[in-house]
Amino acid sequence: MNKEKIKSIFKTIIQFIFNPRLLLCLGLGWIITNGWSYIMFVLGSYFGIGWMIAVSGSYMAFLWFPFTPEKIITIIIAITLLRLLFPNDTKTLAILKKLHEKAKNALNNRKNISQEERKRKRKKRIIILSSLATIVIVVAVWIGWGNKALMITEITVVDDRIPESFEGFRIAQISDLHNALFGEDNEKLLEMLKQARPDIIVITGDLIDANRTNVHISADFCEKALDLAPVYFVTGNHEAGALNKYKDLKNRLTNMGVQILEENFEIIEKNGEKLCIAGISDPGFLPEFSSELEKLMIETSEFYTVLLSHRPELIHEYKNYGAELVLTGHAHGGQIRVPFIGGLMAPGQGAFPDYDAGLYQEGTTRMIVSRGLGNSRFPFRVNNRPEIVVAVLSAGQ
Repeated sequence: MNKEKIKSIFKTIIQFIFNPRLLLCLGLGWIITNGWSYIMFVLGSYFGIGWMIAVSGSYMAFLWFPFTPEKIITIIIAITLLRLLFPNDTKTLAILKKLHEKAKNALNNRKNISQEERKRKRKKRIIILSSLATIVIVVAVWIGWGNKALMITEITVVDDRIPESFEGFRIAQISDLHNALFGEDNEKLLEMLKQARPDIIVITGDLIDANRTNVHISADFCEKALDLAPVYFVTGNHEAGALNKYKDLKNRLTNMGVQILEENFEIIEKNGEKLCIAGISDPGFLPEFSSELEKLMIETSEFYTVLLSHRPELIHEYKNYGAELVLTGHAHGGQIRVPFIGGLMAPGQGAFPDYDAGLYQEGTTRMIVSRGLGNSRFPFRVNNRPEIVVAVLSAGQ
């Protein structure tokens, strides 16, 4: 193929793709086939209508697959609109006419193919389509399983400031539950929490979901978790986003014995030695976050302190005020995790977040980021199983 021929083909492709009339018709076609799902998702999220979020979210997830019927339908609608609205268009319709002629000639040539050749090609197509269907089903099942397959992640934190009496002390962290259910009445989550053998349980925010708040699910889980160990709680941005319902939840948690840490702390004592569990509210409740954090760190400076806070992107604040161990969530593990790269997107951090899961250290400050358990606006996880983090303290002696 000579240079002029290549230039002609390239020019034709550019002319075809960037025809403003075609782009307008494609946009209209997209609104008809896909736009409704985005509108429904926004309305469902704004008004807290669960079924609207579920239906539109499921359809939006379907759009991620590269070859789906709606894409073909969108193109058909776009070409139909182009012919109706711009019947004299030469940039696109002329090219489509040429393609139609070539397809017609190819079809005529196909009639001359032997019966045996047709059978061979048909068999090949069946194998390809079956393989694609199998891949789609396997991926869908894997994603579904990965959103419910709970796991425990143990992280050992070694620090010579940890009192010897707290060697092996186990802190089970629950984060970003978002009203999710794992089994009836969260029985699977509670069973796994029991297997974690916690000395205390900490909840680092987003126990409820502002888009589909269910106070009963959250309160019921906490009441049953209290049978396993003392429970400590700090707020997340979703508690701030559902303020009126959170007030109800807060009253119920307080009455059942959950320790709600709002810029305050509790001391745990063993054999005369002390460990401090401190907590700070989400910035959605606390515009003066930095000054309140500074006060809290000064008040707890004589103890080895485990700070509960929702947002990992504030690690430099924790470091500046001398926090030793911070337990956070919020990032949802980056929602979609890619091997060797990590999470793709996290609230407060954007694309390719620096702090999405696991243990990090800045100076003398260590921070654990839980991948969390539930989902919110983005309705599913990929390669990102929900987890209970267990921080195991060690004095390193």
